[in-house]
Amino acid sequence: MVHAAKASHIGGCLSMADILAVLYTRILRVDPVDPQAPSRDRFVLSKGHATAIMYATLAECGFFSLAELDAYCRDGSIFTGHVSHAVPGVEVSTGSLGHGLPIAIGMALAARNAGAGSRVFCLLSDGECDEGSNWEGILFAPHHKLSNLCVIVDFNKIQSFGSVAEVLNLDPFAEKWKAFGWQVEEIDGHDLTALERVLGGVPAISGRPTVVIAHTVKGKGVSFMENKLEWHYRSPSDELLAQALAEVGA
Repeated sequence: MVHAAKASHIGGCLSMADILAVLYTRILRVDPVDPQAPSRDRFVLSKGHATAIMYATLAECGFFSLAELDAYCRDGSIFTGHVSHAVPGVEVSTGSLGHGLPIAIGMALAARNAGAGSRVFCLLSDGECDEGSNWEGILFAPHHKLSNLCVIVDFNKIQSFGSVAEVLNLDPFAEKWKAFGWQVEEIDGHDLTALERVLGGVPAISGRPTVVIAHTVKGKGVSFMENKLEWHYRSPSDELLAQALAEVGA
């Protein structure tokens, strides 16, 4: 998809592929036949620039056909370069970083107040945690005891123009969340068993939201992309596409 459209963000798509695979095949209570079912769990992709992997996941899970992905990033297509709620299975359009978590918190608060059993999962990028609106939300959610909320941080250590440590160091990251009153889990974000165990345990503690700090690798699975800053924006040539597909077994 990224190659055909000459689009970007493939590195950040690959870092979160395992997270989405576990969420959509093992965790989320969602129905491709009825994507707006009132009782559904909600998933908010706050790092909306990583839209290609979101659309691919939804297609693989039957929300629409794989053939429709040929329209990715084409003029007039609903499959836009930042995730769009026009696509079946997408809850909200995102891409302006720092917006997804506040929206997810609103969903979780509404579900709790309505007595619904819905859970809300929100995936953030690590670089996105530079945004002040996130830290307001991080303070708000424990105050309102939103145990039906789970944040997942795709902690691949690289953001658009440099490493997270260089641009704005987040350390001590887990301790910050703990100080704000969250249940904190740190795992290998490519360990499917660990992902299923932790995400399947939400809500973990009554009255406390959960954050899963998932340590990942930007460009995971493709040797020339792994931990390389340029693959935040670059799209592969014909030759590199063939190599990448061979390495991931596609």
